Amino acid sequence: MAEEQQQKLTTVAVYPGTFDPITYGHLNLICRGAKLFSRLIVGVAAGGVKEPLFTLEERVEMIRHSVKDILNVEVEGFHGLAVDFVKNKGANILLRGIRTVTDFEYEYQIALSNRAMAKNVETMFVIPGEEFSFISSSIIKDIVSAGGDASPFVPQEVNEKLKERLAPRK
Repeated sequence: MAEEQQQKLTTVAVYPGTFDPITYGHLNLICRGAKLFSRLIVGVAAGGVKEPLFTLEERVEMIRHSVKDILNVEVEGFHGLAVDFVKNKGANILLRGIRTVTDFEYEYQIALSNRAMAKNVETMFVIPGEEFSFISSSIIKDIVSAGGDASPFVPQEVNEKLKERLAPRK
């Protein structure tokens, strides 16, 4: 039992995503992950199919500012596959958030693909708090693009950057 406890206390997890931009839903998962693992690395993906609104450097900086008071959380950008980033960081857990059944179906496929590429990396799904279950970066960008206020959904600094980048011109 003591050996199991020691292993748990030294577990390194990676929470990967594009975080374009980071939301309170993401931060909820980061805070919860920081309580579960001795070290949590937020891996900020350079991009994917869609071109991100913010550069990799901007997203990393916004997240670092948002998590500066959480001592066991690190933020780092990466290129390529999340599972390769996890292995390169010496981690053994890939942390993912699930808001809806649709999220689960997509994340389940990715988890099985990752398992095929890295048998020693486990995927852990975490459900965000109910108050964050509807928040997505895409919805946030739509709100700001239409002239709405995203402050209930993102940190103040992120909201200001969104307004600068997306607010409709008058």
